[in-house]
Amino acid sequence: MPITVKKLFLLNFLTLLLSIKLAYAESAQDLEKQCNAGNAEGCFNLGAMYARGIGVRQDYSKAKDLFTKACDGGITKGCHDLGVMYVKGEGVRQDYSKAKDLFTKACDGGIAKGCRNLGVMYVKGEGVRQDYSKAKDLFSKACDGGVAEGCHNLGVMYVKGEGVRQDYSKAKDLFTKACDGGYALGCGILGVMYHDSEGVRQDYFKAKELYSKACDGGFAMACYNLGMMYIKGEGVRQDYSKAKDLFSKACDGGDAFGCNSLGVMYVMGEGVRQDNEKALEYFGKACDMKHEIGCQNYSTLKQGK
Repeated sequence: MPITVKKLFLLNFLTLLLSIKLAYAESAQDLEKQCNAGNAEGCFNLGAMYARGIGVRQDYSKAKDLFTKACDGGITKGCHDLGVMYVKGEGVRQDYSKAKDLFTKACDGGIAKGCRNLGVMYVKGEGVRQDYSKAKDLFSKACDGGVAEGCHNLGVMYVKGEGVRQDYSKAKDLFTKACDGGYALGCGILGVMYHDSEGVRQDYFKAKELYSKACDGGFAMACYNLGMMYIKGEGVRQDYSKAKDLFSKACDGGDAFGCNSLGVMYVMGEGVRQDNEKALEYFGKACDMKHEIGCQNYSTLKQGK
């Protein structure tokens, strides 16, 4: 590409960046005027910009004040986002009790994510007395409100029999709803049910499909599970190369089993060239993630060198 074309491209790109920054700056100024004039929606939108650092310098303190104004003005999504700040301790001192009150206000105001977050607090006993029955009702409300994670969390309760009678059939339906709603963890857990024949007829083909969807959605453990299917030839043609790629993705995503399995492949030379140094690297990663077998494999290989 001629240098003049490169310069022209760079100039156009910088011009575009500048115009975007100016647009955000004008937007922030306009929202500030709206907020000062008593428009609670304007306060919320400006608070969201400060919370995320979009068009303005990130400032949790300002975001907190703006979400408070929005919440007091009847914008319940402002109550929700302020509750999240109190849970995380962003711009405020962590305070589960205040978060609980804000999520309650959000949930009662039709913000389904507020119901989900409040349900999590009741499951964990954070800022409230642990109460699986209340959590179940809140997850149901969140699920009915279109929050896929709420469906998933309720499914987990049916699997464990927490606050409800254990029911794999209901759990399966809820994980399906979560998966269809784009929640990768729901797809992954549903894949486990089909793989291990828990509440459903064993079906490796469905398990493979669900693990793939979950892996593509960022659920690292599903990548590992799918890799194991390729190792064993379950519902797929045995393929060590694909298994290696999936274990790599799992490991990169923070799954210790994926790291350890990669180490085993390098020790054995399966799907990869035998390489003890790489094996040590992956066993070490697994060990750093508190994977006991990974630590044992690292120690054994290190001593045997």
